[in-house]
Amino acid sequence: MGGAEWLEEVPEDTTVEKLKERCLKHCVPGSLEDPKTVTHHKLIHATSEKVLTDTKTVLEENIQDRDVLLLVKKRAPPPLPKMADVSAEEKRKQEQKAPDKDAILKATANLPPRSADRTVAQHNMRDFQTELRKILVSLIEVAQKLLALNPDAVELFKKANAMLDEDEEDRVDEVALRQLTEMGFPESRAVKALRLNHMSVTQAMEWLIEHADDPTVDAPLPGQTPSEATAEAGASSAEAAAGPSSEAGEEEAKDELTEIFKKIRRKREFRPDPRAVIALMEMGFDEKEVVDALRVNNNQQNAACEWLLGDRKPSPEDLEKGIDTNSPLFQAILENPVVQLGLTNPKTLLAFEDMLENPLNSTQWMNDPETGPVMLQISRIFQTLNRT
Repeated sequence: MGGAEWLEEVPEDTTVEKLKERCLKHCVPGSLEDPKTVTHHKLIHATSEKVLTDTKTVLEENIQDRDVLLLVKKRAPPPLPKMADVSAEEKRKQEQKAPDKDAILKATANLPPRSADRTVAQHNMRDFQTELRKILVSLIEVAQKLLALNPDAVELFKKANAMLDEDEEDRVDEVALRQLTEMGFPESRAVKALRLNHMSVTQAMEWLIEHADDPTVDAPLPGQTPSEATAEAGASSAEAAAGPSSEAGEEEAKDELTEIFKKIRRKREFRPDPRAVIALMEMGFDEKEVVDALRVNNNQQNAACEWLLGDRKPSPEDLEKGIDTNSPLFQAILENPVVQLGLTNPKTLLAFEDMLENPLNSTQWMNDPETGPVMLQISRIFQTLNRT
């Protein structure tokens, strides 16, 4: 590093350590009297910038004739901190540490108590899932109005409806389906069991065993009935009959769009967890009450049981109520450019409808490249305003 240069000639079996000793003897006369001098230096291959290993030979390190090596003194390790420094660092960390519950209670012991109703305060703490349902109800109305203004609305929704059919087919977990069919269950029954049990292989298998002798086990799920096919055929004939620009054609298009909306709703209608239905009915509750409880509580059996035993709030009718359209939260959502763009996409409306009736499918739509950004913005706006 001082700039001195010299030439060393060594055989290939010379170790790097020996080479380093010869270099030190040439560069720093008398330095070898201290045995630590060798270990405190290192040789670096100038071209590859590789630190050479002391125990390896010149041949093993692939050093060629006329290669340039650099002799460098190693940096001394940093000194260990003194006890006083350690104590100061620990003290600084303690000062920056957030207070625990006891410290907060001690610091606020002399403050005057507030006559806040804890029940009301807890009730006013807005839960995202509860508020999300109201937001979706109101956004669906906005999206339907926006999409109905599009002259290609009917065609868009037919494509979206077809995409929805494909979604239903693709949603079955192939691995889970293969596991069930390898156990000997018919594929159609296995598909139905997986859809009813949210793709859980264990729950689907139990359902198949429980319903092995059920005469209705092969009955199609809601949204796959023959009436659906009839509705689709009616929609196709309506498309053929619609005029390009007449008022009658516009009315028919509106009617057709309404029918498509209804059909999407039928496909996305709530499907209660059959296992939870049986368990709750065995407690003595009526089937309609059980379905209402599961719908209100997103198919969560324990929460549904508490709802049935409690004041039954919110009611099933409350689920159809949207958020106050004049509220700052809803206005902020509508003003977001990502949400505005998403509301013009039929797939977003399908996602809203699906999450409304099947909240467990929210993850699927959050991961969708088209609907995910919209849901992310809604969540961020809610969290931001909920903190203020």
